[in-house]
Amino acid sequence: MSRKITKNIHIGDRVIGGGNPILIQSMCNTKTEDAEATVAQILKLEQAGCDIIRVAVPTMEAAESLRTIRRRIHIPLVADIHFDYRLAIAALECGADKIRINPGNIGSEERVRAVVEAARRYGAPIRVGVNSGSLEKPLLEKYGGVTAEGLVESALDKVHMIERLGYDELVISIKSSDVMMCVRAHELISGQTDYPLHVGITEAGTLTSGNIKSSVGLGIILNEGIGDTIRVSLTGDPLEEVKSAKLILRALGLRKEGIEVVSCPTCGRTKIDLISLANQVETMVTEFDNLNLKVAVMGCVVNGPGEAKEADLGIAGGIGEGLLMKKGEIIKKLPESELLGALREELIALSKEKE
Repeated sequence: MSRKITKNIHIGDRVIGGGNPILIQSMCNTKTEDAEATVAQILKLEQAGCDIIRVAVPTMEAAESLRTIRRRIHIPLVADIHFDYRLAIAALECGADKIRINPGNIGSEERVRAVVEAARRYGAPIRVGVNSGSLEKPLLEKYGGVTAEGLVESALDKVHMIERLGYDELVISIKSSDVMMCVRAHELISGQTDYPLHVGITEAGTLTSGNIKSSVGLGIILNEGIGDTIRVSLTGDPLEEVKSAKLILRALGLRKEGIEVVSCPTCGRTKIDLISLANQVETMVTEFDNLNLKVAVMGCVVNGPGEAKEADLGIAGGIGEGLLMKKGEIIKKLPESELLGALREELIALSKEKE
């Protein structure tokens, strides 16, 4: 697919836009004031493949906590700000690599100007975020409710305000929980601006519904060459957001590194706890992003070896035991309890070979 080439924007030591790889974002669900808990969650997200992390900054205590958090993590830190412009300035002073604001709820142009000046001083980009729940009353009246056109007009109005203040280190996000409205909004805005777009379906829902809506929406948008960073918004553990984002990018051929896990559906022949095993494998392989492999998890020894031929590594279960396979060939027969460990040892060996 041909990607739209947008403006290069530096966020900490990462660069988005300009045809650079699409980066994965997530957001902590810890209290930012609790630096220990927030750092612990971010380090887990880093290991899972998160490229940029956002945290809520609702208080001055949360802003001050960014000093500690920033020193102990290894990916860019984004401060999410609503209503109080002083929190945006404090977040930048305390080490935020980027801030996310909706200028419409920050207040007067003078307050926005103060935020812009602080961003300029610290060399931090601003993400202008608009979603369907924050659309202004005049635009709701103009378009007869929330529409893709209204979202785009709202976002561009705020972008133009910041441009008039002499700043153009900007990222735009326009989100809706309506999948096809979100797709249409991204198609419209992509034709009207060259700023990088952060793409996501807001308030997508729980693990099941959120993944389906995000996969459909992000799949369409990204396949049209639109988008520079993504977040899969889920009601749950942020680690699941990162896992899902990686799978979406792999499925679209936009990310090659990392391990793809394939597993068979359960059937009456399954004599092993396949569901639990497949979930454990999917979690375990996130540690091996330096490998570009396919790993198969099969539920029986009848069809398992044949179905796993296209995989680099595979395991297939039997009654209390199973097979470890490499390139479709059986290399070991093991007790069920040792399958996961044996697969991990193979991955560790392959990872060391690649170093």
